[in-house]
Amino acid sequence: MRDLPHDDEWTPDRLRAIGDRVRAERLRQHLTQDQVWQAARLERRTVQNVEAGREMKVSTLLRIAWVLEVPPGDLIG
Repeated sequence: MRDLPHDDEWTPDRLRAIGDRVRAERLRQHLTQDQVWQAARLERRTVQNVEAGREMKVSTLLRIAWVLEVPPGDLIG
């Protein structure tokens, strides 16, 4: 078991990586952000924030994974 680092400097890189995977999968499927947020019943800004690597809820990632038809773990990495 690893101890959590004392600072949170590592989290932005991880969030950006998740956002990059969401964007890459969306583009691979030739979907727009509008199509994803509407199908996932989320706010437009929420999908934008996820792809930008800002704070995101697990429930949001689950909705996006459902719409993209990929396992959530594929997006989390």
